[in-house]
Amino acid sequence: MSIKKVLIVDDEPLIRSFLQETLRRQNLETLTAENGKIAIDILKEEAFDLIITDMQMPQNNGLDVLKFAKAHHPNTIVIIITAFGSIDNAVEAMQWGAFNYLIKPFSADSIETILKKVDEHLSLLHENKALKQEIASYKNFKIIAESSYMQKILQDVEKIAISNAPVFISGESGTGKEVIAHLIHYHSKRAKKPFIKVNCAAIAETLLESEFFGHEKGSFTGALEQKKGRFELAHDGTLLLDEVTEIPLNLQPKLLRAVQEQEFERVGGTKPIKVDVRLIATSNRNMKEAIEKNIFREDLFYRLNVVPIHILPLRQRSEDILSLAKFFLEKFCLENHKPIKIITPEAEQKLIGYSWPGNVRELANIIERTVVMDLGDMVLKEHLVLDTPIAPIQTTTPIIKGRTMSEIEKEVILDTLKQENNNRTKAAKVLGISLRTLRNKIKLYALKTL
Repeated sequence: MSIKKVLIVDDEPLIRSFLQETLRRQNLETLTAENGKIAIDILKEEAFDLIITDMQMPQNNGLDVLKFAKAHHPNTIVIIITAFGSIDNAVEAMQWGAFNYLIKPFSADSIETILKKVDEHLSLLHENKALKQEIASYKNFKIIAESSYMQKILQDVEKIAISNAPVFISGESGTGKEVIAHLIHYHSKRAKKPFIKVNCAAIAETLLESEFFGHEKGSFTGALEQKKGRFELAHDGTLLLDEVTEIPLNLQPKLLRAVQEQEFERVGGTKPIKVDVRLIATSNRNMKEAIEKNIFREDLFYRLNVVPIHILPLRQRSEDILSLAKFFLEKFCLENHKPIKIITPEAEQKLIGYSWPGNVRELANIIERTVVMDLGDMVLKEHLVLDTPIAPIQTTTPIIKGRTMSEIEKEVILDTLKQENNNRTKAAKVLGISLRTLRNKIKLYALKTL
């Protein structure tokens, strides 16, 4: 609950006691005042999330408390207590900024109902504040782009953002696809609305449909309550389908319908739900190959690929390497409270000459490592520990005539998992397949792993 501290103001001891006991059952911290004058003195020293005050009191009535609170603690919620014959007083209080009112006599249930409304209101205020801060951070965020290729993409982003057309961003892992997706959203008219991301490769296949479309209570084992899906949560905003090609083929027709019709049903539901969502999809796969191998539906791809953006790997836009390195160097020095370092010319040449298989993400990691190790005021060539590309796995599985491909594949996967200490993420990277594909292979072959 967003409410923590409550001030109770009433000249009747029984009402103060009743309110205090009810609020304590909600695990709220309470303080009481027997009249408005005492309440105002308390408010001069302390702030509260919520004030519940009677309108009619001998010294400084509830309206005085309300006016003082709004002047000195504008974020504090004020609830007015009034008698049935004094509704006009409550209306006046609402005009002065009271959130709601309680009419005497009131029950514990009515207090709990109004607390829920207050909590929802405070939660919404906190979400709006966080969203505004996020929007401000992205508006002030500068994308480092010295290459003409990336500068052209940034120019295109501003044009793309004003439309509602689906966008498909392709490129190797670590090139900055998600950053471009964020920029499109925060330059659009949907900037103040939700930006919802689904990492399609990180969610178990059995849960993905529920993540997308939500589910009704009791629709499957473990569905203890109704849940909204990401499409519903992204209403009026933007939905990012990260690594969209990892979505199982059997779920793709329902996704296609949701994209085309902006309509879907929750799992276990029968009522169509209409949404207004801007779609952005990303993938690090070769889409032509994915379609030819029947991994991804061609009709879904064309529906998502209305506005294509391809981000080149860092090795093909070397003009950006030093600018990005200096940006990350300043960023991590400031974050770690260290003086800004200088990159020597020899170190610069080493950065430019490296192939960057992990792209911008790898560059950021290497610069952060250099800062954390604190090896002096200058970044020297020897300080840059550049990772070498992963060598092909040396499998011990013998290729014997008469063995099936499935048998060989099963043993190669087992050998790889063993060499990587059963780390599936690393094993998938070594094997050159997605984590979801590796999971499916483990399930297919009934492999026993840690």
